Amino acid sequence: MAAKALHSDSLCHMFLRPIRSDLLECKVCFERFSSEQTGRRPRNLPCGHVICLGCVCALAHAVLRQLECPFCRRKCDVGGTYDCQALLDLQDLLGSAERPRYSLNVSGLLRLQNTFGGWGELINPTGVAVLVSAAVVVVHGGHKKVTMFNSQGHYLHSFGYYGNGRSDLCHPLDVAITPIGHVVVTDAGDHSVKVFSSRGTPLANFGPFELPWGVDVDKCGHILVTDAQAGLLWQVVMDHRCSVVVAKVVVLKDLQCPRAVASCRVSGRVAVLEAQRQHNGNSIPARLKLFSKDFVLLTQVDCFSLNLLNPMELHISCVTFDRKGDLIVADAQQGLVWSLSDLHKTPTLSPLVKARLERPVGLVATEQNSLIVLDSGDHTVKIYSTSADDSDGPKRSKSI
Repeated sequence: MAAKALHSDSLCHMFLRPIRSDLLECKVCFERFSSEQTGRRPRNLPCGHVICLGCVCALAHAVLRQLECPFCRRKCDVGGTYDCQALLDLQDLLGSAERPRYSLNVSGLLRLQNTFGGWGELINPTGVAVLVSAAVVVVHGGHKKVTMFNSQGHYLHSFGYYGNGRSDLCHPLDVAITPIGHVVVTDAGDHSVKVFSSRGTPLANFGPFELPWGVDVDKCGHILVTDAQAGLLWQVVMDHRCSVVVAKVVVLKDLQCPRAVASCRVSGRVAVLEAQRQHNGNSIPARLKLFSKDFVLLTQVDCFSLNLLNPMELHISCVTFDRKGDLIVADAQQGLVWSLSDLHKTPTLSPLVKARLERPVGLVATEQNSLIVLDSGDHTVKIYSTSADDSDGPKRSKSI
C-alpha cells in the first residue's frame, strides 16, 4: 500500500511539474508566481499575456506609467493591468496539493453505527431524507416506492405503487421533507414532482418538467428541483398547510446536466452537482457549484481540481451540508465520503467514511451529528457517527 501511495505521489508530481513551469512562472524574470501580496502576483495585460507585478513595475515608464508587452509589443497603462484570478486559484490549489495528504490506509473520522434495509426491503434506492421525528425516508424501485424506517432502522410503512394515478409513482429519483413533514418526490416517469403526507396521502402534483431529478427544501420552506435535461433549477413556493403551489420559477439557467441539489439550513447557500457527461466525444467531469441564497455563483470546483488535493481520482455522486454549513460529498465509484469544508474558501478534503460503503448515492447530515448514507450497492441505509464504538462490529436492524 505504501508503494502504491508513493507511486501515486510520483505520478502527481510528474503531472504537476509542467503546470508549474508552463503556467505558474513569469516568462520575463522566470520567478514563480505568488498569491501573496508581493511583487510576484500574476497580472493580466490588456493583450492577454501574463507577467508578474514586479516585471510590470520594472518595464513601466517611471513618469508615463506605461509599458510595452514583452511578447506582442502592445502598449498599455499600468492601471490597465489586473490580477490573473485563474492563475491565483490554480496556485492555491497546487499549494494545497503539496501539503500532506491522507494516505489510503487512514480510517475515516466516522464509524458505522447501524445498517438497515437490504435487498427486498429496498430495491435500487436513489434518494434519502429524514423527517423531524428522525424517521428515515427512502425512494427506490420496489413494489411500493417510498419506504420509511424509524430512527433505529425498523421498518414502519411504505406507499407509492407503480402507476400514473395521483397517489402513484413511476420512477422516483430523489426525496426531500418540508418543514411540516410532507414528503416531496421527483418522479422522472411522468416528469412531475409529487407531495405526500408522511402516511402517503397525495397532497399536490406539479410540473411538467423535462427530467426532474434532485430535490431539496431550503430554510424558507421553498422546494428546489433540478431539471437534468433542461439544465434548470426551479424554485417552487408552496402554501404547505393548504398544499397549494403559489409560484414556480426558474432561478438558475444554463446548468449542464444538474442532478443533486442541497440547501444549507445555516447560510441558505445552494449546492448543485452537474453530472459527468460526454460532449463531442470527450468526457466532461462532474462539477460542483456553490451559490448564495440569492442564487449568485460563489465558486465552483470540478473533479480535476479536487484531484489536485488528493491522490485518488474522485467522482462526486451526491452532496449535502452538515449542521455547521460545510459541504459533504460522496464518491459512488470508490465508496468514499469526504468533507469539503467551506467550499467558498479554499476547499479542504477530509475523509469521513472510508470503509463499508459500496456505492453511496444519497447523504443526509443530521442535527445529532450523525451522517446517513444511502448505499445502492447493497441496497441499505447506513448511519455513521463519531461516537459509535464499533469494536464489536456494526449493528444490523431487522424488520418488525
